[in-house]
Amino acid sequence: MELEQAVVVVTGGASGIGRALALRAADEGARGVVVADLDAAGAEAVAAEIGACGLGIGGDVADDAHVGALLARAEDAFGPVDLFCANAGVAIGTDVTTPEQDWELALAVNVRAHVIAARRLVPGWLERGRGYFLSTASAAGLLTQIGSAPYAVTKHAALAFAEWLSVTYGDRGIGVSCLCPMGVNTPLLGADAQDRTDDQQMATRAVTAAGAVLEPEQVADAVVAALREERFLVLPHPEVLEFFRRKADDYDRWLRGMRRLQASITPA
Repeated sequence: MELEQAVVVVTGGASGIGRALALRAADEGARGVVVADLDAAGAEAVAAEIGACGLGIGGDVADDAHVGALLARAEDAFGPVDLFCANAGVAIGTDVTTPEQDWELALAVNVRAHVIAARRLVPGWLERGRGYFLSTASAAGLLTQIGSAPYAVTKHAALAFAEWLSVTYGDRGIGVSCLCPMGVNTPLLGADAQDRTDDQQMATRAVTAAGAVLEPEQVADAVVAALREERFLVLPHPEVLEFFRRKADDYDRWLRGMRRLQASITPA
């Protein structure tokens, strides 16, 4: 998957990883880069940075009608979508007391939005014989997320859906990659600690204790390299692969280790 002359859609593109992916796609020579975000002004600002091949669109990625309108505008402006980056995500909720509405929001944005996009894109890609779906999950999708049940569960689900897409359509011209970073210097990680619960602060400490905090541009570099190789797992933090191997090798030992990590970062 080369980005030169490609039509690329990036959700959650107003900031963080999404913004870096959109700018990098333009740098790689994409014919059109559609920046989508609930923050319409932010999406338009990133599109303005890109220039003539950029288009900023506001909308809810978990709303089927909004996604339909997004894809229609992308095609009208630049032609059929070649690469869809399902990057929008939310990190909310803590333990089993998390309110139902927070679970619903996490499921809608982190999982159902991917299903909605794929439902609309896959038929056309099969007809054309090509297309690429990039899912932004998280290292939490391969491992887990201390401090947030909704995040851990929905990122597992996003990874599972990407796996299913690859298994089902990988021999029919559709490429799939799943981005699974740990700590990245984005608003999601750097939110004001005073506004966070103890569990949310613990989740941040777990991420930052596990490895380096990367810049979004470093993540975009890893994505471009993986797309060129059509590699499923995109791991900007290489150590995630070793953590995943340890988990698979001895699940109970890994769970004990995660409990020890949780204890070490839990406030007294």
